[in-house]
Amino acid sequence: MTPVELSRTVLRAVRCAVEVGELDVAVPERVVVAPPGGGGCGDYATGVALQLARPAGETPQRVAGILRTHLLRQRGIGEVVVTGPGFLNISLRGSAAVGLVTEILAAGARYGESDVLGGHVAPLVVPREVRAVVHADVLRRILRSQGADAHLYADSPSDIRAHVHTHPNTDISLPARPNTGIPLPPSWHTVLGVPDSLPPAPAPHGDVAAPLAPVPVAAPDALLGLGRDAARWALVYPAAHDRAVVSGEHLVQRESNPLFRVRYAHARVRTLVRNAADLGFRAEPGETAVQGPAERALLALLGDHPRVLAAAAAQRAPDRVARQLVGVADAVLPLLPDVLPLGEEKPSAAHRARLALAEAAGAVLAGGLDLLGIDAPDHL
Repeated sequence: MTPVELSRTVLRAVRCAVEVGELDVAVPERVVVAPPGGGGCGDYATGVALQLARPAGETPQRVAGILRTHLLRQRGIGEVVVTGPGFLNISLRGSAAVGLVTEILAAGARYGESDVLGGHVAPLVVPREVRAVVHADVLRRILRSQGADAHLYADSPSDIRAHVHTHPNTDISLPARPNTGIPLPPSWHTVLGVPDSLPPAPAPHGDVAAPLAPVPVAAPDALLGLGRDAARWALVYPAAHDRAVVSGEHLVQRESNPLFRVRYAHARVRTLVRNAADLGFRAEPGETAVQGPAERALLALLGDHPRVLAAAAAQRAPDRVARQLVGVADAVLPLLPDVLPLGEEKPSAAHRARLALAEAAGAVLAGGLDLLGIDAPDHL
């Protein structure tokens, strides 16, 4: 059960309580569920009882007790514990966790793609600045993964001329007619993997989005020394309103480098899959892989991945995908030493289930890196 599905389940519990007359409130449009905070327990927590207590004329603890009864009747709910002033702490049944891992393995790197923005046209107008172009290129990938018809456009010819005057040595020619593509510097295309030209935006812009303008890079030439993967990460990982730091730190292979942790986690997972095949077993989702808090924390991140992609698309925030990948990598890495049997130990159902959970995390990492335009290596 994903967080979105759990949110709907909580809403069903509220609706049931209202229909049988136990609560006299308007059913909210949405309920927020999130991993439990300090003092919490289980897989997810929600403060919906605190939200409904005043309009219901009841105490939060009383509302939480009513909702707990209805939640325990819902499919996929294992236990519900009321903590603090009235927080509902929800534990999912193991079968729900197994279903999520099975779903991810079936979808592979495409897990999280949807048609939530199907039929939505998303024209993106881009100023001729390297971070803006990479930012928009990644955003186009994310929007398309959610079903949107996304396209890039160069900002107005006057904007292009302004950049040419600012950078007289730039290799660029202005379009001879309205539909001619506006070339970008060849190095951006060959090194950073962005389009080699952009069509000019319609004039006037009309429905075309305002120019995407993250904080520009102070020394864009330094990006070329990082190579495609590290350069794209350096430009997308910070939020658009934050300054992008371009340095050799993006190339170091140590834990302080978030990009390294993400790619290393993916490579480790792929190595474990190969090693398991050599030992004669493969991934098989099972409840034994989601018994501890560390496994449940990873499962919560994996289940939240579709919502993160949808939010990144809707909010034009590709940095959210990068941060999601760091969270998944940091959650799965400590679990990997226990995936394979040790010594003379024979592969068991627990090993197959742990491998399935790790492989699901690897699929999320691979799909997310692909959306960022970054390679997900099998060896690192």
